[in-house]
Amino acid sequence: MNSSALLPLMMMLVQLWPCSLSMQKHRDQNTDQSFTAVQRVKRGWLSEPLFVTEEQISLVPVCIGQLKSDLDKQDGNLKYVLTGEGAGNIFVINEYNGKIYVTQKLDREEKPFYTLRAQAINRSTQLPVEPESEFIIRVRDINDHEPQFLDGPYVATVPEMSPEGTSVIQVTATDGDDPSYGNSARLIYSLIQGQPYFSVEPKTGVIRMASQMDRETKDQYLVIIQAKDMVGQPGAFSATATVTINLSDINDNPPKFQQRLYYMSVSEEAPMGTTVGKVFAEDSDIGENAAMNYSIEGDSSDVFDIIINNETQEGIILLKKTVDYERRRRYSIQAKVVNKYIDERFLKEGPFEDKTIVKINVEDADEPPVFTSENYVMEIVEGALSGTLVGVVTARDPDDDDSPVRYSIVQRMPLKRLFSINEHNGTIIATKPLDREIASWHNITVTATET
Repeated sequence: MNSSALLPLMMMLVQLWPCSLSMQKHRDQNTDQSFTAVQRVKRGWLSEPLFVTEEQISLVPVCIGQLKSDLDKQDGNLKYVLTGEGAGNIFVINEYNGKIYVTQKLDREEKPFYTLRAQAINRSTQLPVEPESEFIIRVRDINDHEPQFLDGPYVATVPEMSPEGTSVIQVTATDGDDPSYGNSARLIYSLIQGQPYFSVEPKTGVIRMASQMDRETKDQYLVIIQAKDMVGQPGAFSATATVTINLSDINDNPPKFQQRLYYMSVSEEAPMGTTVGKVFAEDSDIGENAAMNYSIEGDSSDVFDIIINNETQEGIILLKKTVDYERRRRYSIQAKVVNKYIDERFLKEGPFEDKTIVKINVEDADEPPVFTSENYVMEIVEGALSGTLVGVVTARDPDDDDSPVRYSIVQRMPLKRLFSINEHNGTIIATKPLDREIASWHNITVTATET
C-alpha cells in the first residue's frame, strides 16, 4: 500500500475529547474522576465512556465532552449528530464543534448510565464521514444516600457464660450509593451502646461477646449499632439499629434449700400417706435446668418418704408408716435435693445438690383404753349363789397420763339380770344362780372407758 492510500484513511479518524484542557488537566490529577481521551483506533472512534456527576444543578447546560474529527476543518462543513438515550433533552450536542452538554440533574440510583450514538456528517453531501459509533455516558456517584438497616430491629439469643469472642448475630446495613466508586457505599460499624459486654467487627457487623455474662444477674441487653458510610470519614451519613440480646439459661447453679432446719409435727393417729410438711429448694436456673429430685437419707427413710410437686418444685414429706408417741416422740431426718439434669461442664464448681435437717415431733393422741386380752374365758359352777365371782377383766390407758378406766357390761337380754361388773376394777359376778341345762355358756361384752 502506497502513502497516497494511507492519507484518506487517517483523515477519517474522529476523537472524543474533554471540553477543555483545564478540565482534562483536573481529571488527569484524579484518576477516579477523570475522563481520558479516546485513543485513535480504526473504526472505533468512540470507545471510552463520558462521565457526568449526579445531582448537579446548573442554570446553564454543562459541557461534559467533545466530539472532534480529523476531517473537521472548522469551516462549518462538518455536522455532529447525537442519538440514543436522552439525546435531545438530557444530552445535547453543538452540531458545529461537537461539544456535548447535559441539561438536567441526573440521579445515578435511578439510571446509572446512558447509551448514545455519535456521527459526523458532511453538510454538503449529507453523508457520514464515519460509521455511526456507540458510546456510554456514565452517571458518577456522590454520597447522597444514608445507610439503612432493612432487617432491624434485631433480636438474638446466646447462652449465658459464653466465652469472649462468641458470635451473637450479624447486622447488615445497605447503602444506595455506588459500591464500585469511591467510599460513598463503604460502611463501617461501631458500637454506640453495649460496652463492655459486646463488641462489633467494624467491617462485617458481626456482634461478639466481649465478656462472660451470668443470666441470673441480668438476662437481657439492648445494644445499639451504628453504620457509617464513607468509611466513617467526616461528613459521612450514618444509621443505627437496635439489637435485643437475650441470654439463654444453662445449668450452672445448684439447688439450695431455703432453710437449714425445718420443724414439723405429725399425730400418732395419722394414717399412712399423710402429708407431714413441705421443704423447698430454689434453683436460679429455669426450665429443665431447674428440675430437681428430693430424697430422704438414713434410717428414717422407712418411716417417711418425700415426693416432689412438679408445679411448685416443693418437696412433700409423707408418712410412710404410722408412728407411736409412746414408742418414739421425735425424729430427725436429712432431706437431700439434687439437680435432675447435670451439665458436666460445671461439675468443677461443686456438687449440684444440697441437704437440710427436718425435725419431726410425734403428737400424742387421746387413745382409748386397751384390754390386756382381746377375749377372756371364765367358768362358774351352775347353781352358784348370787354374788359369786365369775372373773376379772383389765384394761389400761395407753396414754402417758394413765387416766382411770371405768368398766360396764353391754346389757343384752337375757343377760341383763345374770351378770354385773364392778365399774372400778372390772370384777364380774353372777347376779342369779345359773342353770347349765338352760345355757351352757354366755357371751358377755365389756367396755372400758377412760375418765
